[in-house]
Amino acid sequence: MDEYSRFVDWDKMDVSAQSQDTKELTCTDFHELKQLARQGFWAKNHSLRAKVYHKLISNIPCRTVTPDANVYRDIVVKIIGKRNSSSLPLPEFVDNSLIPTYCLNAEGIGAVRKIILCISNQFPDISFCPALPSVIALLLHYSKDEAECFEQVCRILACNDPSKRLIDQTFLAFESSCMTFGDLVNKYCQAAHKLMVAVSEDVLEVYSDWQRWLFGELPMAYIARVFDVFLVEGYKVLYRVALALLKFFHKVRAGQPMESDSIQQDIRAFVRDIAKSVSPERLLEKAFAIRLFSRKEIQLLQMANEKALQQKGITVKQKRQNVHLAVHAENFKSEIVSVKEMRDIWSWIPERFALCQPLLLFTTLEHGCSLSRFYSHSEGHEPTLLLIKTTAKEVCGAYLSTDWSERRRGGNKLSFFGTGECFVFRLQPEVERYEWVIIKHPELASTGSETENHAQTASSTLSSSSIPSDPSDRLSPFLAARHFNLPSKTASMFMAGSSECIIVGGGDGQALYLDADLNHGRTSHCNTFNNQPLCSESFQISILEVWGFRD
Repeated sequence: MDEYSRFVDWDKMDVSAQSQDTKELTCTDFHELKQLARQGFWAKNHSLRAKVYHKLISNIPCRTVTPDANVYRDIVVKIIGKRNSSSLPLPEFVDNSLIPTYCLNAEGIGAVRKIILCISNQFPDISFCPALPSVIALLLHYSKDEAECFEQVCRILACNDPSKRLIDQTFLAFESSCMTFGDLVNKYCQAAHKLMVAVSEDVLEVYSDWQRWLFGELPMAYIARVFDVFLVEGYKVLYRVALALLKFFHKVRAGQPMESDSIQQDIRAFVRDIAKSVSPERLLEKAFAIRLFSRKEIQLLQMANEKALQQKGITVKQKRQNVHLAVHAENFKSEIVSVKEMRDIWSWIPERFALCQPLLLFTTLEHGCSLSRFYSHSEGHEPTLLLIKTTAKEVCGAYLSTDWSERRRGGNKLSFFGTGECFVFRLQPEVERYEWVIIKHPELASTGSETENHAQTASSTLSSSSIPSDPSDRLSPFLAARHFNLPSKTASMFMAGSSECIIVGGGDGQALYLDADLNHGRTSHCNTFNNQPLCSESFQISILEVWGFRD
């Protein structure tokens, strides 16, 4: 076919999908290049794609000493010798990953193992990189020889631009990416997430497969299109496509019985056979229709998850504690929710805190209906979980991301604080988690007799701002305003507390207001949403509990 055909088994390729047009890529503008990649400008010309890959990878900023093709030629004989490449043992850092054939011929399949071993020799700092076999197998399609493929993979691995994340090379980076993906699913694929919680004992384990869906299960024609855009736009593309895969899985399989005993196996099978239901173009279209957070926000979230893992001492591969162990029947007892209901709540909270166990801090049954005691028992803990059972048997609550001691920053004013990770939820009579909103005016209220009026102002502000006029006004729903160096008056706030009341701004227009005696509460909600209200507009509190998170 062309000079890049050495490792390709053309009998397995859809040659009819290949164009022989002699197109050239001349643009250098990033935005134009991004559009061409998304449109598949070079997708149907094997030779052009190879040249584009070579150009894009050669422009990756790398460490000063990065192994090149000549290094491969020098070391391959010493490392491989006369051994049969098909029997070569792979390094532990690929974690028994699938080695996809991607329509490679026998020489190409053997070359994947040889290149992996040579990379292991040159990159001793790689400790966990399950995506590597797939990347090598793909790039062999577009390489003249093994040495050229080796050099291109080395440049990807040796990228030293801190703003350009490419391939995870440590277990810490990989595991935090899985947690970050879980956070994104919780935000953007709530229907699919609800299904995962219902059918899986460990949701985190399901989401830890997300890179395997892309680099292992996804057919050649699909991963090549993803890789086209990945080389231009970076790691964020992988999150987008994985979210789109999960959305399509839920759409196609919703209401159908599971095909196996494992949701993991069902998702893998769906991705392998995705051509039956979704084209590569439709997959990318879906992926880029998701209004994902900025690259900076995702990077900050990833850093927060890495920090949480480091604090737990989880930096190398080990069996992760699942939700059923974090919320165990033997060490959990609530007068409001069951173990199963608490596990459902645990599946909604940010992944870095799902590693912790619930710790009861305050309950009106033991500590009485005193707001001052509520504060004294809750302060010093971040985050916290508020649970309320009404006299009408309704159960609702809120996940609160920030220490209640922050309320003092406003002096005598009812000042708002918190981050977009806060949310409110309902468990009885039906389960519902309400999406986050923005409170645009944190300096709403004063204390004393005016508190109630300001609480009503807060509620109306919550409702009116539940659909931001400009999405660019939004802060990350995961991170504090301090990450963005924004003044407090322009920040998104979700909690407020004084000696007179508590206000929690939830989502989809939901707001929760509790009186100082912790006996009575009110809610408000925006009528522009179809969601049911959090609970009765006015309610009497039967029991209130506050839970913390114990390492």
